[in-house]
Formats: sequence, C-alpha cells, structure tokens
Amino acid sequence: MAINVLLAEDDRSVRTSLARALELEGYNVTVAENGEVALAAFRDNEPDVVIADWMMPYLDGITLCQRLRSARSYTPILMLTARTDLGDRVTALDAGADDFLAKPFALDELLARLRALLRRSSYGDLQGDSGERSVGNLRLDLGGRRAWRGERELSLTKTEFDLVEALVRQSPTVCTPTMLYDMVWGYDFGPESKTLAVFIGYVRRKLDQEGDSPLLHTVRGVGYALREG
Repeated sequence: MAINVLLAEDDRSVRTSLARALELEGYNVTVAENGEVALAAFRDNEPDVVIADWMMPYLDGITLCQRLRSARSYTPILMLTARTDLGDRVTALDAGADDFLAKPFALDELLARLRALLRRSSYGDLQGDSGERSVGNLRLDLGGRRAWRGERELSLTKTEFDLVEALVRQSPTVCTPTMLYDMVWGYDFGPESKTLAVFIGYVRRKLDQEGDSPLLHTVRGVGYALREG
C-alpha cells in the first residue's frame, strides 16, 4: 500500500519538484501551499507523514506542528527550513516536529529521513507488545502510549515516549547515542547532532521533578541509562 505524504511548502518550484520526486519513489503526495491549506487537508484525510516548511504564509510550519500536536496527532512531521541555529532546531522540536532538515538539502537525505520517520512510527506495532513496562515507579502503558511516575501522569510527545520506551526496554543497560538514534529515529545523525541531547533534556525535566529520585542517568562518554539509584 502506498504511503500518503502531506507536503506543505509555499515555494511553488520546490513544492512541484519535491512532489514529483516523492511520487517517483512511490509515495502518494498531497500538496499544500500554506499551513492553513495543509491543516484542512490533514483533517480531511490524515496522512502517514507530514513534510512542512517552516516559513509559510497564513499559518507557518511551527504553528502547524503545534495545532496537530494539540489535537493529539502522533503523525510524524519533518520540518524543512533555511534556519540552522541550534535554537531554531530546539524551537521546531519543541513545537512537535520529529525531525529537522536544513535547506538546501540533498534529495537522498530527505528520502532517508522520511524512511526513518516511517520506520519509527511503526516501531510499536512491530514490537507486538501492548502490555506494560516499568522501572522503579515509572510505568508505561505501551498500547495506550501513556506513562506515569508514581501517581503523576507524564505528558510526553510521541518522540519523548519513544525515547522513554527505548530506555525502559534496555534498562538497566547503558544506551549509546548510536543505539538510541537507531531505536527511536531509525537514523544516526552523527556525532555533531544535538537532537538526542535536546530530547534527553525534555524527558529528564518531565521524569525527574522536585522530590523525585533521579531515574534518567548520563554515563559520561558512554550514553544514557534509565534505572534506580
């Protein structure tokens, strides 16, 4: 079955050429010239993945991400932008984007990122595990994709939940960045990428609040582990 892609890009030449390239790869592509059109198209027929430009009229890519996530959509989102600063990357991830690709980009890299997002989105189904997992007083409902620390339910984005799930499955083993990139993103962004560190920070703030004993540990020079003590 062909995969449905929603492409939101206001630059006509980029939109047309990228849509054509995706269709040649076998994807079904719905195009939108701005965020408002993309949001309406998403509501009419939820796609398997969204590719969205950051700077669009009427409704930009960041607001589009926020609207989709506030509606409890877990559809993978790849953000395209000419912005390359770490702060911009953090803004996109904070808004709910699952990945971030700076313009100009190579088509092969975009296709690789797209494949990785789609593999990752089916990760839970492939595991065939809808039960519960726990570490200390952290409990995950894998089927319902919900998490609790004691009696407190955690508000986790899709990416954050995937990261916690990967760490819980490996606990108490230390996971290297390469392992986590492969399990969560399906793609190793390389040693210069700050994506994992950004998400580790998000998860740590939600897991380990005041009065909680730390569960998420950094093992300097090695990676991260989820364990008691």
